[in-house]
Amino acid sequence: MKTSVRVPVGAGLAALLLAAGAVGCGKEDSQSPEMTPAAAVAKAAKNSEEINSLHYRLTGKTPEEGRIKAEAEMQMKPTLAMSMKMTALDQGAEGTAEIRLVDKAMYIGGGPEAAKEMDGKSWIKFDLSGTGVDEQMNQMGSASQADKNPATESTFLTGAKDVEKVGTETVEGVKTTHYKGTVTLADLEKTIGDEGEATREKRQKSLEQYEKMGVDKLTMDMWVDGDDRTKQFRMRADADKGPLDMTFTFLGVNEPVKVTAPPAAEVADLAEMMEESQQG
Repeated sequence: MKTSVRVPVGAGLAALLLAAGAVGCGKEDSQSPEMTPAAAVAKAAKNSEEINSLHYRLTGKTPEEGRIKAEAEMQMKPTLAMSMKMTALDQGAEGTAEIRLVDKAMYIGGGPEAAKEMDGKSWIKFDLSGTGVDEQMNQMGSASQADKNPATESTFLTGAKDVEKVGTETVEGVKTTHYKGTVTLADLEKTIGDEGEATREKRQKSLEQYEKMGVDKLTMDMWVDGDDRTKQFRMRADADKGPLDMTFTFLGVNEPVKVTAPPAAEVADLAEMMEESQQG
């Protein structure tokens, strides 16, 4: 049985770009005309405090995996749970994966292709409560970011000094106001101390991921609905291995999320696989 695990980086990024964001599906009204672009973006970020769960879609391109698409549901409170299906469109059969987080365990499903490498089992289980978590998660690459909330990155635009209004646009049937700006990671680092401890830690982890990719500046677009919540955001950057271009569209907020573990007979435990490999 092989012990290597490859999950398209988009799965991690899709599950990576999160923490204290603002999402919504709100009214058909646009932003108040008297509100400045910076104030509108700040208000949308502030509204993130009311989010307990979200449903979102991701499309775009990553430096290593090429074109990707994904859809996920995530619950942050009262306990963390997440279900995501994603596809790296340029990788053929090996580019499809599913990730589930439930009961302090992460399950990565690769379908029939994964079963060929794991004695017929199509899911890998990783215990998030065990020792040595950080080291083992790093071996799993982008999947290690699956417990992060993409809404964090939508708040990054508040750190831009050049926020401007682009115009009004309809996103998923909702009328929104489109804003854009650029922000450097250095500027974002300076704002981390202004946040609460939980938000600060999540932002710091997200920034570290961008630093590892060689990103030093993000170009941000944000579409804010009539409830002053982010309906969609796009982030672009030049990374060491190529361009990054990701668009997150929020389809629902504070709706029930139900995630179940895969059938035990279809699951291989990563810790056991690694132990067998070491003994071998």
